[in-house]
Amino acid sequence: MTAWSEVWGQDEALRQLQAAASDPAQLAHAWLITGPAGSGRSTLAYAFAAALIAEPGDDAAVRQVLAGTHPDLTALRTEGVIISIKDARSLVERSYFSPSLGRYRVMVMEDADRMVERTSNVLLKALEEPPERTVWILCAPSEADLLPTIRSRVRTLRLREPGVADVARLITQRTGADEATAEQAARLSQRHIGMAVRLATDADARARRDETLRAVLSVRGVATAVETAARIVQIATDDAKALTAERDESEREALLRTLGVTPGTAVPPAVRSQVSALEDDQKRRATRSLRDGIDRVLTDLESMFRDVLMLQFGQTGDLINRELAADLDARASAWTPERTLTVLDQISATRANLEGNAAPALALESMLITVASGRTP
Repeated sequence: MTAWSEVWGQDEALRQLQAAASDPAQLAHAWLITGPAGSGRSTLAYAFAAALIAEPGDDAAVRQVLAGTHPDLTALRTEGVIISIKDARSLVERSYFSPSLGRYRVMVMEDADRMVERTSNVLLKALEEPPERTVWILCAPSEADLLPTIRSRVRTLRLREPGVADVARLITQRTGADEATAEQAARLSQRHIGMAVRLATDADARARRDETLRAVLSVRGVATAVETAARIVQIATDDAKALTAERDESEREALLRTLGVTPGTAVPPAVRSQVSALEDDQKRRATRSLRDGIDRVLTDLESMFRDVLMLQFGQTGDLINRELAADLDARASAWTPERTLTVLDQISATRANLEGNAAPALALESMLITVASGRTP
C-alpha cells in the first residue's frame, strides 16, 4: 500500500507533492490545496500527510495516517457552520509538539474557508514560525476564501476539475454502476465525486433532486414560492437526518460504554454533562449538514438556470440537466436572458445570505419570488 493509492485525476499535483515529500529542499512548511467541492482536496491532503509521516515502506503507518489515527497527525474537520476559535487554538498548540514516531508532525485543516477573521488570525503566528518538523496543510475551494495574510504564508496547489467522462469511469469502477447511470451521476453532480457516488447508488437521492428542480420550475407566485421553500427545507432536513442519525447513535453508544453506562438505562447525573456536550456537538453538525444540503440545492438550481441561459444563446450541446430539456427549452423561450441572469444573481445572493446565518425558509422564499416574478424582492 502506498500513501498515494486513493489519489485520482490530479497528476500534476501528485507530482509536486511526491517531490516535496521526498526532498526537504522542495518542502514548504505550509500548503494550501484548493479546488471545487468533490475535487479530492482532503484525499490529497491525507495522502501527502501519510507520505510525510511514514518512513518509506512503513505500510502500517500509512494506514494509520489515512485512517486519521496516527499520533503525529492532527486533523481539524469542521462539524459546525464555522471553525471555532477554540478549535483553532487547540490545533495551533498541538503544532508545537515534536513528532513522536514519524518524520514530521502534520496539521491538516479541512474547510479552512470556514474561518472568520479572528480565527484566521490565530493561525498566523503558527504559519509564520512553525517548528522545524511541522507541516501545515490547509484545504479550501479557492485562495480568495482565505485572508491575504494567510495566503502569503502558504504554498498554493490548485487542483484541476476532472471531466464528466473521467468521473463517470471512476464511479463505474468504485460502485459497479452501469455506464448510463454513472454518466448521469457525474453530470448532475457537476463532477463532484462524493455526490456522484451518492447519485449513482441512491435512486431516492436522484428522485429528490428531480423533484426539487421540477418544483422550482412550477413556482408561479408568492403562495407556491412559500410552499416550495418549505418543501426544499424539509427535503434538506430529511436528507441531513439520514446522513447523521446512524453516526449520532453510534457516537452516543460508544460514549456511554466508555462511561460505564449500560445502553437503555438512565444516564447518571455525574456524566450528564459529557452526554450533553456530545449532543451539542451533534446539533452543530446537524445544522452544518442542513446548510450544506440547502447549498447543494442552490448549486443544482444554478446548474438548471445556467442551462436555460445556454439555450437562450443557442448552445444545446453541453446541458447539465438533460432530463429536463423540454421544460428548460420552454422556460428559455418564455424568458429573456436578462430575467435568467436576475434569477442566477438572486441564487448567489441567497447563498451569501445563508452563509450570514439567514433563516433558510425566508431566504429561499425571497429567491423563489424572484423566480416567479423576474424581479428581486
